[in-house]
Amino acid sequence: MKKKPLFSGRTQELADLKRFLSKKSSSLIVVRGRRRIGKSRLIEEFAKDYRFYSFAGLAPNEYTTAQSQRDEFARQLSEQTGLPEVKADDWGKLFFLLSEKVQKGRVIILFDEISWMGSEDPDFLAKIKNAWDQKFKRNPELILVLCGSASAWIEKNILSNTGFLGRISYTLALEELPLPDCERFWGKAGNNISSFEKLKLLSVTGGVPKYLEEINPSVSAEDNIRQLCFRKGGLLVDEFDHLFSNIFQRKSPLYKEIVKALTYGAKEPMLLAKELGVEFTGLFSEYLEELALSGFIKRDYTWHVKTGQDSKLSKFRLSDNYVRFYLRYIEKYRTKIERSGFEFKSLISLPEWNTILGLQFENLVLNNRKFLHRSLGIAQEDIVSENPFYQTRTGKQHGCQIDYMIETRFHTLYICEIKFSKHPIGPEIIEEVQSKIDHLKRPKGFSCRPVLIHINGVSGDVTESEFFASIVDVGDFF
Repeated sequence: MKKKPLFSGRTQELADLKRFLSKKSSSLIVVRGRRRIGKSRLIEEFAKDYRFYSFAGLAPNEYTTAQSQRDEFARQLSEQTGLPEVKADDWGKLFFLLSEKVQKGRVIILFDEISWMGSEDPDFLAKIKNAWDQKFKRNPELILVLCGSASAWIEKNILSNTGFLGRISYTLALEELPLPDCERFWGKAGNNISSFEKLKLLSVTGGVPKYLEEINPSVSAEDNIRQLCFRKGGLLVDEFDHLFSNIFQRKSPLYKEIVKALTYGAKEPMLLAKELGVEFTGLFSEYLEELALSGFIKRDYTWHVKTGQDSKLSKFRLSDNYVRFYLRYIEKYRTKIERSGFEFKSLISLPEWNTILGLQFENLVLNNRKFLHRSLGIAQEDIVSENPFYQTRTGKQHGCQIDYMIETRFHTLYICEIKFSKHPIGPEIIEEVQSKIDHLKRPKGFSCRPVLIHINGVSGDVTESEFFASIVDVGDFF
């Protein structure tokens, strides 16, 4: 039997789940997140010391039917409980058989890829609701977890479904692993590998556990990327197709066009629609929302500094490092990869690599902003607002874009410049950041503290200038 990969990280998520072990009543929990993010593995770890039943839906294809999903559930039920396999034409019967096995004691049940399991049967969710009300919840030590990658489907059909109103104890949206947990995938070899080399690999994998499990610490970042991305059969060669084919209800190519349009930077939704040549309608907004719920893009709201309240202005950002790398490089060379593999001398030889790496680096910083807060000595309760910030140009004000800004209750604005460079950053950065501060419209009495965030060092001139209130090396987050 194949050994399961070592479980790493997720300390906070496990702590959040373990709270429900102290309850005096049953719990219905929803876990959602991007494919490969480790949802089912997290639940397995949570349940390892208890009686655990796990059921997974079949990945949909042209032959998948409601009956084939029920047959697969029946097979898994028989395998795990010892019950004879039944030919069930109704989900209610299957849930009843399972409920008979879990009437007493601590039991954790996982329904994995819930959208696959029930998408072909319009009565599926109603049957789960009835089984919960009439059977499962009678055991005060039972925890039922509904889990899936189709976050938009879960939002619409479970979280926003009046049938589940008041029944769900907790919803967990699983994000990428933070940098300290990513570090562990290099093992003991990580002590001798530079933060810059780790960054190169993370610029492709992000903090996605399944991708990180494939790291071979004994070879360079370039060699790892060659094997994963540019060799026939490599895990990440056709991963994009798997990510998108089974997650979205609508098979529109517009999903791909949206993420492709964001590969060179964030865009306002109306400008994004215009660039794609489509009308900015409710349907287009739904597509954006589904991509955001599925973890591929993020909507970053700017805010009014005077009040600390979010503005109506926002930009969508491609937040998934693998998706950007695929669309910029793997897809371009896909046919060559399938024939004989694609060779490159080094990552720097890939077209526009420094620009793309800068965007990937920015994603990693934004995904780890809590570590940045700690590095700056900013308590969470003191933060009024924080996000990438931009100010539109008008007749009365300059345009201004700040990689990341933090506003505190002490009327302090931390102007954070996230700068990737393969060489130590030179003094020209000072003028660049000062220009942003000069253009930023802010109320009287607000102070600005510039912060430089880097990975590969800064020149002595930058340090000696004392311009930056803080200079943060992201390598310290590992």
